[in-house]
Amino acid sequence: MLIVFKQFVNREKELQHLNSAYSSDRSEFIVVFGRKRIGKTELLRQFIKEKNAVYFLADERGDAANLSEFRTLVADGTGNEILGQSTLDWLDTLKAAAKTEERLVIVIDEYPFLINGNKAIPSIFQKAWDLYLSDSNVMLVLCGSSISMMERHVLGSKSPLYGRRTGQIKVEPLMFKHTGAFFPDFGIEELVKIYAITDGIPYYLKEAKHRIQKISQLEMLYSTESLLLEEAEVLLTYEFREPAKYFSILRAISFGNTKFGDIVNYTGFSSSIVSQYLSNLSVLNIVEARYPVTEKTPRSRNARYYITDNYFTFWFRFVYPNKSLIYGDVKIPKFNPDFNRYVGMVFEKIAAEILWTARPVEFTKIGRWWHKEEEIDLVALNEASKEVLFIECKWKTLSMVESMRNLEKLKKKADFVKWNKGDRSEYYGIVAKKVEGKDTLRRKGFVVFDLDDL
Repeated sequence: MLIVFKQFVNREKELQHLNSAYSSDRSEFIVVFGRKRIGKTELLRQFIKEKNAVYFLADERGDAANLSEFRTLVADGTGNEILGQSTLDWLDTLKAAAKTEERLVIVIDEYPFLINGNKAIPSIFQKAWDLYLSDSNVMLVLCGSSISMMERHVLGSKSPLYGRRTGQIKVEPLMFKHTGAFFPDFGIEELVKIYAITDGIPYYLKEAKHRIQKISQLEMLYSTESLLLEEAEVLLTYEFREPAKYFSILRAISFGNTKFGDIVNYTGFSSSIVSQYLSNLSVLNIVEARYPVTEKTPRSRNARYYITDNYFTFWFRFVYPNKSLIYGDVKIPKFNPDFNRYVGMVFEKIAAEILWTARPVEFTKIGRWWHKEEEIDLVALNEASKEVLFIECKWKTLSMVESMRNLEKLKKKADFVKWNKGDRSEYYGIVAKKVEGKDTLRRKGFVVFDLDDL
């Protein structure tokens, strides 16, 4: 079968992990998971290229149809023609695959669909692994997009398969620096705006590449022709049977209500409901609780809640409240100024990536800091050397005077940070869209980056 490999960006680390397992002298059981559209299937297809492999994409046709197709694919992969004509069950089919002498990769993509069709699948695969596959020349890869199903039926301690896997890969979004691979003709500021909508989700980046030829066509990304208009709703409905309350909580967070009490007030839900739903969203890695970066022991009262990817944040802030306007072909009111403010929030995420890459100070942690009414955009610190870097992020062009004014304010706010106070080396800096006179500021000892440095 001819497989056409599409544009494939980065993923060197994941491929190295998979190839290392493939080259080992033992059987391997690898779990690959991550949200839909993240690029898991392309990763696995790239991995099995030119290898002796069985790639099976499960679907919702039911257990009998899935088993029949899988059995046929295993027959082709092992050269066992009799197996393809048989009526063996799952266990015996996997037993037959385990007899291979040549290294064989078995990839089962969208594994949760098998469980939907047959609740005994986790126990069957556990038995197959324990009795046959664990002492074979097979590399088994189970992949899934439903985080809740993968947690419950593969990764969780109550799963029959718990403790069997020899490795796991959580496929994460691409970094901002990879956005340019999809838009080689776009300027860096234009890439920031696209990243603010698509995050590093390869499927969304490809959709954006298809939809827009220049940044003035940005509205095409959430038009009625674009898959991004309904995608968030589809994904959440995939995970939750009754998503309405989740939608309200996610909308609250997207508008900057990141404190627990603010979410309660915005939604009108009880504290217990908000707590439970935030917990569910955290398990699925849709929302994460963050704490001041200097806090060694996170305290719940200091938590702030953020949506983990830009697409969801953008969708709940701009698309969800305006769907009727979009379907009516009416422009979102005040979109440009509101979007520019939103990009300013996203820019902090990009600034953190810039600092991780540039390493102006050898820090081990980076994140926001807050205490009462005081906040600092980014604080990078090193527990061993007691070095700390305070950063102000500005999605604007700064003159020399404005930069110095911001740095003076930053120094005053830094005085509220108690971390190793009196026994630390302090550095201060700015990351902005454009910084005039940045070389002069650098000579003064400040850490300064702008988009030109990218």
